[in-house]
Amino acid sequence: MKPFHWESTHGNFGDDLNLWLWDFLLPGLRDVHEETLLVGVGTVLNTLILPLEGRKLVIGSGFGYGSLPDMRDANEWDIRCVRGPLTAEKVGLPQDMGIVDPAVMVTEMPEFKNLPKSKRRTFVPHWESAAAGIWPEICKTVGLSYLDPRGEAKAVIREIATSELIVAESMHGAILADAFRVPWVAVSTSRAINSFKWNDWARSLEVTYAPKLIPVSTRAEAIAKGARFWGVGFERDGQAVDEQEKRRQGETMVLADPEQTRLRVMAKQALAVPSALGLWQASKAKPQLSADATLANRKQRLWDVLEGVRRDYL
Repeated sequence: MKPFHWESTHGNFGDDLNLWLWDFLLPGLRDVHEETLLVGVGTVLNTLILPLEGRKLVIGSGFGYGSLPDMRDANEWDIRCVRGPLTAEKVGLPQDMGIVDPAVMVTEMPEFKNLPKSKRRTFVPHWESAAAGIWPEICKTVGLSYLDPRGEAKAVIREIATSELIVAESMHGAILADAFRVPWVAVSTSRAINSFKWNDWARSLEVTYAPKLIPVSTRAEAIAKGARFWGVGFERDGQAVDEQEKRRQGETMVLADPEQTRLRVMAKQALAVPSALGLWQASKAKPQLSADATLANRKQRLWDVLEGVRRDYL
C-alpha cells in the first residue's frame, strides 16, 4: 500500500509529511495490498488530484478545492475518517467521522518529543506568499522569525514545535502548532482565500478560524493572488507564482532582479510598510489553542481508526 503524496512543484511541508508519517503510524503498510492507495494528509479529495483508477483507503483527508470524486462504491473506497465535520458533510458521512487532520499525530513520533523550546515567535506564510512576497525582510522589521513552508518537512516542523508563538497563514502551520501546544494566530493576505478547509479543521478541534487580514507585500504577490496593492486591484495570475519560483535560490527568495538598484529594493520595502504593520499587529493579538482534552480525544479516536486499519489490512 502506497501513501498518496501530492508533490507540488513548489514544495509544501503539509503535503510532504505523507512521505514518512504513515510508516510510523502503520508500519509495514508498504508491504501489503499493492492495489490500495492510502489517501491521508491534505486537501486532496479532488477529481483533479487523485488518480481515477484503483482502490483507495481514506484516513483523515479533506475537501476544499474542485469537485469531489464519486466515493459511493465501497469496493473502490474504504473511508475510515476525514479531516473535519465540513468534509464529512460534503462526502455524505456522519459528522463524527470528521475527526481531525492526521498531521496532529506527528507529535507521537519519538524524534519530535521533548524538543527544547526557544523564544522564537515565528511567521509561517502560505506558499504563494513565500513565493511572491518579501516576507523574510518584513519579519526582520517586526521581530518575527520567518519560516518558509516550502522547506524540508521535518525541519519546518521542528521550527514550529520549538517556537513560543506561531503566526500562521499556512493551515498546517497552525495545525502543527496546535498539536505541539504552541499558541497560534491565523492570518490571511487575501480575502479570496478558501476558508472551507481552515474551518473544517478548526471545527474538528472546537476552535474558531477568524484570520487577521494583512495587506500583500508586493505587486507581484497581488498579481499572484488577485489582490489589491496600494489601492490597485489585480487579476489573479498563477503564472506569476511560477515566475517567482524560477528566481528562488535554495531556500532564499531573490528580492529583486540583479539589474535593480538598492534604491529600488528600498522602495519595495517602503511599499510593504502596511504589510509590516499588519503582521506586527497580528503578532500582538490574543492567540488560540484548542483544549487539551479536545485534542487528546481526537487523537485517541484517530488511534482507534488506525487500530481498525491494522486489523483489516496488516
